[in-house]
Amino acid sequence: MSATPTLFSRHLPPLADRVRPSTLEEFIGQSHLVGSDKILSKLLSKKQLFSHIFWGPPGTGKTTLARIIANSLKAEIHEISAVSSGVKDLRTVIKKGAANRDLGKPTIFFIDEIHRFSKSQQDALLHAVEEGVVTLIGATTENPSFEVISPLLSRCRVLTLKPLTENQLNEVLVRAKKNDILLSKGKVKISKNVKMMLIQSSGGDARKLLNTLELVASMVGNEGTITKKLLNEALQNKTQLYDKTGDYHYDTISAFIKSVRGSDPDAAVYWLAVMLEGGEKPEFIARRLIILASEDIGNADPQGFTIATSGFQAVHMIGMPEASIILSQVTTYLASAPKSNASYMAVNQAMAKVHQEGTPGVPLHLRNAPTELMKGLDYGKDYNYPHNHPDHFVDVNYFPEGKQETFYRPTELGYEEYIRGRLKKLWPKRHSE
Repeated sequence: MSATPTLFSRHLPPLADRVRPSTLEEFIGQSHLVGSDKILSKLLSKKQLFSHIFWGPPGTGKTTLARIIANSLKAEIHEISAVSSGVKDLRTVIKKGAANRDLGKPTIFFIDEIHRFSKSQQDALLHAVEEGVVTLIGATTENPSFEVISPLLSRCRVLTLKPLTENQLNEVLVRAKKNDILLSKGKVKISKNVKMMLIQSSGGDARKLLNTLELVASMVGNEGTITKKLLNEALQNKTQLYDKTGDYHYDTISAFIKSVRGSDPDAAVYWLAVMLEGGEKPEFIARRLIILASEDIGNADPQGFTIATSGFQAVHMIGMPEASIILSQVTTYLASAPKSNASYMAVNQAMAKVHQEGTPGVPLHLRNAPTELMKGLDYGKDYNYPHNHPDHFVDVNYFPEGKQETFYRPTELGYEEYIRGRLKKLWPKRHSE
């Protein structure tokens, strides 16, 4: 009698691969790309190929979408990781692409973590993309404008992926339990509260969700209940080695950022050391600090943004090991600085308002009038130049007609205390609190 497969089976691929969608209809999330009449749906329906780069957090479907595109368009796909591949690997794939082109068969070249390629590696790829030898699909968790060379970036469409919502992750979970060859045969139980804990711990990352589920399910066997205690144990012990492409990489940068945000320079430097000892790219850390300086400190200490930006430039010029000193200086300064997310909240609220109400017309007095025709249409008419008034200020409405809102609410910390007082004086109705 043959043994029944168990959740400990080691001859099968990981759960995330076993339940990976093979069509757009099965794909969960990214409706702005794969929904009806959206860009990827149109691409597949018209059988069109173009080079593009998927930019988004881990576990949001970058690799899956590349494979779906290749499968749907019957293209040959070659996958490499920029972390472990070099120019020789590029040339091998490009040579195969040239041979396929002569046969009239399209070739997709999927490069994971493309931002980790050096300039010379990207240069080696550029001509093949220009000449249509291969169609490039890159995947990156980093803003491609920082690391991808301009000539290559200009030949690619950048498609942004978003973290999965809790409802979408729940759908991933339900589908995995229903369709997986092992989970569907077992009788693993999970309560609603523990399931929500699993979903929330995944941070929008479907792969992390499925990896954690597989680990904790293997701990209870084919039959059993996933408890909160077991889930906590799985989350704590899942990864102990620093892996620049794995979950621990993202968990560690998260701990680092939260320590800086929490004004604990000692913990922040500790996590900085963990990343540097693990071989993390210093520019990656420096970019995160620039974002934090604006998002979490903002105008409470405007100098923080300048220091973070200068730190990135210095790190880029100097490199390791001395870059660690610069990162430590920037980290400790930002961690010790007063905190405010007022600027971050202001733009989010303003964008939500515009999204809800649509783009308004610009009042005539605020419009630019570079030509006589525009002046004849009253563009810029009655504009009141603030510098012609006492204190270089005049009380007029800069919003669309009939509209005024308060988006920016400075705190009473650091330099924002001064800003708060000034805005109360200038706009007392909006800042009367």
